[in-house]
Amino acid sequence: MKDTAVQTQRAGQLKTGRWKGLKRRMWRERYIYFLLLPGVLYFIIYKYVPMAGLIIAFQDFNPFTSIWSNDWIGFKNFIRIFEDKEVVNVVWNTINISLLQILMAFPISIVLALMLNELRNETYKRIVQSMVYLPHFLSWVVVVGIFVVFLRGEGLINKFLVDTLNWKQIPFLTDPALFKPVIIAQIIWKESGWSTIIFLAALAGVNPQLYEAAVMDGASRWRQIWHVTLPAIRSVIVILFILRLGSVMDTGFEQIFLMLNPFNMETGNVLDTYVYFKGIQQGDVSFATAVGMFKGLVGLVLVMAANRIAKRFGEDGLY
Repeated sequence: MKDTAVQTQRAGQLKTGRWKGLKRRMWRERYIYFLLLPGVLYFIIYKYVPMAGLIIAFQDFNPFTSIWSNDWIGFKNFIRIFEDKEVVNVVWNTINISLLQILMAFPISIVLALMLNELRNETYKRIVQSMVYLPHFLSWVVVVGIFVVFLRGEGLINKFLVDTLNWKQIPFLTDPALFKPVIIAQIIWKESGWSTIIFLAALAGVNPQLYEAAVMDGASRWRQIWHVTLPAIRSVIVILFILRLGSVMDTGFEQIFLMLNPFNMETGNVLDTYVYFKGIQQGDVSFATAVGMFKGLVGLVLVMAANRIAKRFGEDGLY
């Protein structure tokens, strides 16, 4: 009993000492914490506090009463998710578009970073980097507007196909089969350049002596990329891939909403736009909240699963 009491006392003293040490360090580095404060407040106010509204998913929501006064209906809204055929179609559209983004847009960012890293003329390299970064700063309204101007029936591309190649007009904007390729093309054009920043930063940290050793062994540029460059940034690729899997149910609202029309609605309607149509236009707020919550939970599960798989293969993972 005496030994147990002594151990408990020592543990309490150690905990008190750690707490005092933490307070001293926080006071010593207070200005750094002040710089951190706006970001922390942003996430608390706009990300965590609104989570209280998730209880609407378990209620029969009435907008004319307080959310604490609504009737509780349990998991009925979540059961509707698996019973509604429209939701199944929307989930499939979301997963399909996200997988296409991962398979096509994600590797292009890596390839583009490798190509930029191989440029030796610094002036030309900066010009190319600026050109590929620029589309990221355009809003989706502008990007979709540019594509609509080029792809509409009397647009530049169809005029070229008809007048020069004597082809028929291609309904890029109304053909359901072309909806997803156009969406992926927009994402690649807008975001691929910006996504290369992290990869270029990782490439800047590769030890030049590794390349020198590869040259001494007679490795070509392709061999250097395959055996030196890619292994050096593999951990960064894995982490970004895990993060991308976490948003596999989040294809973005603005782009899809702006591209939707009555002709491609069945193919292009995704969870983000479905929640908008159900919650805002049709007033079924409880069901829309349940769908949004379901989307977030799936993303969480995917991140945890991908992180565990990455660790089993010897990578660092997210945590």
